[in-house]
Amino acid sequence: MINISLLEQKIKNLFLNEGTGHDWFHIDRVRRMALYICQQEGGNHEIVEAAALLHDVPDEKLNHSKEEGIAKLNHLLDELPFSAEQKKEIADIVLHISFKGGNETKLTNLNAKIVRDADRLDAIGAIGIARTFAYGGSKGNPIYNPEYKVRNQITEEEYRNQPTSVINHFYEKLLKLKDLMTTETGKKLAVEKHEFMEIFLKQFYREWNNGTGMEQETPKKV
Repeated sequence: MINISLLEQKIKNLFLNEGTGHDWFHIDRVRRMALYICQQEGGNHEIVEAAALLHDVPDEKLNHSKEEGIAKLNHLLDELPFSAEQKKEIADIVLHISFKGGNETKLTNLNAKIVRDADRLDAIGAIGIARTFAYGGSKGNPIYNPEYKVRNQITEEEYRNQPTSVINHFYEKLLKLKDLMTTETGKKLAVEKHEFMEIFLKQFYREWNNGTGMEQETPKKV
């Protein structure tokens, strides 16, 4: 049994006050969800836990450059008591679970599927909604602008850098995640969270129209 409490503390110190919705509490929820899915589906719980704790370390949104993020990941991996093969697997999981505007990597590794589903489950539902607004605010994105069209089939660079609104992000990513779950447990857990987001959006459009009962059309696709 590998004790990764030191890694946990390092990650907590790195992300505790992070303000974009990718904070320590998000990482801990993903870790706990990943371990739950692992218990249901199989997989290596030590690999899954380490990858879940590390999954946001190299994220380009949270670093000045891709190289900086990968350097941080490698530094933390070097300190872990895993074999070289296990470290490679953990790094591969961390570097290949991101949505990237829909330009994602097709996964064949069960441990990677578990961590990806756990991360995506935290991106939807009530907490996912809260995190989406936190991130949008940190990027200076408006809550909603009817003039902004939903971006579809875009590059990773366009996904990260083109202007958008928080509401559009639901259509560009969050509402797609239920059907992109890769484990049976993830698929089951995603249903209620997805339905809650649909209820939220319906109420949002009612209030956008001053409670008149008129439903705002969903954003148009580019």
